[in-house]
Amino acid sequence: MPPPDVSHAITLGQPLTFPFSGKTAKNKLMKSAMSERLSTFSPYDPMERGQPTEELVRLYETWAMGDIGIIVTGNIQIKKDHLEASGNAIIDRDLPRDYLQNYKEVARAAKSHGSLVLGQLSHPGRQVSITIQPYPESSSGMEHPPTSGVLFARPTPLSKDGIRDIVRRFAYAASFLQRAGFDGVQIHAAHGYLIHQFLSRRSNNRTDEYGGTLQNRMRLLLEIIAEIKRVVHDPTFMISVKINCEDSISDGIHAEEAIITAQMLEASAVDMIEVSGRTYEQEQESVQQRTLFSVAREAYFVDFADQLKPHLRQSKIALTGGFRTTRAMAEAINLGSTDVIGIARPLTAEPFLVKDILRGTKLEAKSDKLPPIQLLRIAVSGSQIAEIGNGEDITDFDSTFNVSRFITRMLKEIPASMSELLSVHSSDSCML
Repeated sequence: MPPPDVSHAITLGQPLTFPFSGKTAKNKLMKSAMSERLSTFSPYDPMERGQPTEELVRLYETWAMGDIGIIVTGNIQIKKDHLEASGNAIIDRDLPRDYLQNYKEVARAAKSHGSLVLGQLSHPGRQVSITIQPYPESSSGMEHPPTSGVLFARPTPLSKDGIRDIVRRFAYAASFLQRAGFDGVQIHAAHGYLIHQFLSRRSNNRTDEYGGTLQNRMRLLLEIIAEIKRVVHDPTFMISVKINCEDSISDGIHAEEAIITAQMLEASAVDMIEVSGRTYEQEQESVQQRTLFSVAREAYFVDFADQLKPHLRQSKIALTGGFRTTRAMAEAINLGSTDVIGIARPLTAEPFLVKDILRGTKLEAKSDKLPPIQLLRIAVSGSQIAEIGNGEDITDFDSTFNVSRFITRMLKEIPASMSELLSVHSSDSCML
């Protein structure tokens, strides 16, 4: 019997074939989506936004060299004037240039060492700082409450024509990524963004066919999937969906609804369902419970994955949130809790972590000396992403000196930086 470090690597290094597209990942480790903010941005002219840069290409070239099985890009926005953060990549048919060659470069870089590459498609809905979008759109007219000093504008409920436009935009973006050479897409239906706003009773008080029952609240998501399949004439093009297993707020998504949603996704031939959780709109008692929960275990949402697994026959589960040791990763696979292990922020500190894990030379992710302040940790990973993209040395936050220097810099930039701290890395949410 091989020693644990070798057996863990063997488990995680096994290939995985997806049921509907037939695509095969070379191992069971996935880079979960993180908002890179390395595309062009103009605060005044939406036509000058969203073009992938050489820094974005270099970032994905670096991660590709780390032997990651599946790479999911950060929030690619489907509307140029509705962004999760400045610097988002954008695919919008209304832009004067389509940036196809730029996206081909991103796909080439990310696939250069055999990774499957999915472009995550998203729309922020109401969850966008008022400094970025003062006129957001959402499922309903309920305003997102202020969070960590960030203010949100009251959204306009999407009309049925507006919903149909959103569906077409997601499909256009998926078709565009297919032409650029991506292996598939991930639809972001978690963490409080637009599709999640339709799914959750807390943010959806519509009385038409897009509100009320869970079946109605799922309608937008299922219509997007159907339209992507209609527009993309390629049965090998992979579709993944990221969902919340729970929101930890009253009237939010709960486990029973998430299981039904996952079953409907499987019926729609979705290859991979990534399980995550939580939103920025959390009640104080939920935050306290979450802190205790995170200390108690690595895999934050493994209990839900265990509940979900018996209800799926074909779709693969990707479990993201909290993984730091190979022992916990391999255990989640071996016990049948999940098919894929999602990792996010550890890969900004160590872009070659997966390669080291598979070689058996690392048993856990690098530690740090950061205080337990979530927004600070998010900002740190955003800074490391920029360093990788710029070809710079990655700051080691296991150094108290580097931590102090970074905090000092952040304090000087506040409040200017606070308007976007919530947005940095937000497709990674606050728990990966």
